[in-house]
Amino acid sequence: MKQFILVIAILSGLLFACGGEQKPKPNSEPQVNNAPVEKPQEKTDSPEDLVLEAGKKVYDQYCIVCHQADGQGVPNAFPPLVKTEWVLGDKEQLIAVVLNGLSGEIEVNGETYNSAMLPHDFLTDDDIAAVITYVRSSFGNDAEAVTAQEVADVRASS
Repeated sequence: MKQFILVIAILSGLLFACGGEQKPKPNSEPQVNNAPVEKPQEKTDSPEDLVLEAGKKVYDQYCIVCHQADGQGVPNAFPPLVKTEWVLGDKEQLIAVVLNGLSGEIEVNGETYNSAMLPHDFLTDDDIAAVITYVRSSFGNDAEAVTAQEVADVRASS
C-alpha cells in the first residue's frame, strides 16, 4: 500500500511540476500566439529547370568521367564541351554522336583528339535530349534546347 501511495505522490508531483501545459505535437503545424504560422510557398521548378536537372543527372552518370565536371575534358584525351562547334553547332550531329558514339581524329577548338566515345543509344530519347540540352546551356554555352522528338528523328534515321 505504501508503494501505491508513493507512486500516486510522484505522479501528482510530476503533473503539478509540469503545470498541465500541453506541448505541441512534433508533427503539428507551427504556431505563434495560438495562431498557425503560414508556411512559405514551395518553389516549383519550371519545365526547363526539370529538364536541366535531369540532364545534369545523366551527365554526372555517363559523361563527367571523360568531359569533367567543368566540361573542359581531358587534354589530349577527351575534348572539351565548352563553347565548341560540336556542342553549339548542328543539333543533329551532336545527337548522332551521343547515339552512335565517335572514334577517330577530330579537331575541337584547334586541338586534335583521337579517342573513342562509346554509343549511348541505350539511353531514352528524353535522357539524351535532357543531357544535350544541359550541355548546350552549361559551361558558358548558350544554345537552344534539344527535344526528345529531335532525338527520336535522328535515332530513326540512323
